[in-house]
Amino acid sequence: MTTSIQGNASRRQRALPAVLVLEDGRVFRGRAYGAVGETFGEAVFSTGMTGYQETLTDPSYHRQVVVMTAPHVGNTGVNDEDPESQRIWVAGYVVRDPARVPSNWRSRRSLDEELAAQGVVGISGIDTRALTRHLRERGAMRVGIFSGDAVQDEAALLARVQEAPEMAGADLSAEVATKEAYVVPAIGAKKFTVAAVDLGIKGMTPHRMAERGIEVHVLPATATLEDVYAVQPDGVFFSNGPGDPATADHPVSVMRGVLERGTPLFGICFGNQILGRALGFGTYKLKYGHRGINQPVQDRTTGKVEVTAHNHGFAVDAPTDKVSETPFGRAEVSHVCLNDNVVEGLQLLDKPAFSVQYHPEAAAGPHDAAYLFDRFTSLMSTVLMEGQRA
Repeated sequence: MTTSIQGNASRRQRALPAVLVLEDGRVFRGRAYGAVGETFGEAVFSTGMTGYQETLTDPSYHRQVVVMTAPHVGNTGVNDEDPESQRIWVAGYVVRDPARVPSNWRSRRSLDEELAAQGVVGISGIDTRALTRHLRERGAMRVGIFSGDAVQDEAALLARVQEAPEMAGADLSAEVATKEAYVVPAIGAKKFTVAAVDLGIKGMTPHRMAERGIEVHVLPATATLEDVYAVQPDGVFFSNGPGDPATADHPVSVMRGVLERGTPLFGICFGNQILGRALGFGTYKLKYGHRGINQPVQDRTTGKVEVTAHNHGFAVDAPTDKVSETPFGRAEVSHVCLNDNVVEGLQLLDKPAFSVQYHPEAAAGPHDAAYLFDRFTSLMSTVLMEGQRA
């Protein structure tokens, strides 16, 4: 009976009008999806055809309105196993043809019911292809979604969108990171201890390390260098996260301390941008970013091409054609995106540190980059053996 009542409420909700307003004045009209009301954020698009539940719960999407380029969304419903965090982080959700009836053996409820339960305002029934093309041509921009009683005069809605904060200059990692440290134990025999600085970490990331015998101490974004070394780490990890890396002065300072001590270091996504800044490189905002699970990247250290999972709107400004001198020795760009030659990885040649701009934990996504966790464990093994010989 409860399911029937929820289903009827969901159908009534989908019948409500909704409007999407971009900051440049482009307007799309559709139907309410998820919660009814209003929301604001940065409009970005994701090219993944699957993995919408992992996308929604990725803290890196904080304050972003995600446009799904795949037309059919919600087919497999929502389960209790795939979330990457304890809540949905996207500011809003845009789909073309939502599933009317989800079908999957793990499904517990529909996607629109989950969005409504968590207060996430969305819109359906719009031409997401046209919207994606607009964002590719004009770039990611501020947006508002309004449904039900929130739908008003377009000029008034546009003015409100243009008053919303921009992503450039936003310092957001502390808003999504854990407030208290916690431990993810090693699976099987413990081989290493890693201090992971949470800037918006996904649940699968410490799990991938635990699978390799690593005990992971997940620390808040505000952790100091003393906090990091209080767990006596064999390695230090800096996670993905939202916001503008130009604002991340505190994690940059902590990372420089780690580099000075020569502890093996691994960073992903936001962590790659933090390493770039720690080495003295700049960062910049991409026109529309890389988001999805089908991005081609070349590992320049091996020449191999990987299909990878991405979620970033900023990138490191480092030369791809030469080795650079930094305060911590020589550094080079280790990975590049084959679509646009954006820097996708860095490595130091004189210290045990490297990073990638994408998501090797692959939740959701291909597993081509899983070797990076093995590379991290090998780095820790090498440093430990050298220390024992010394």
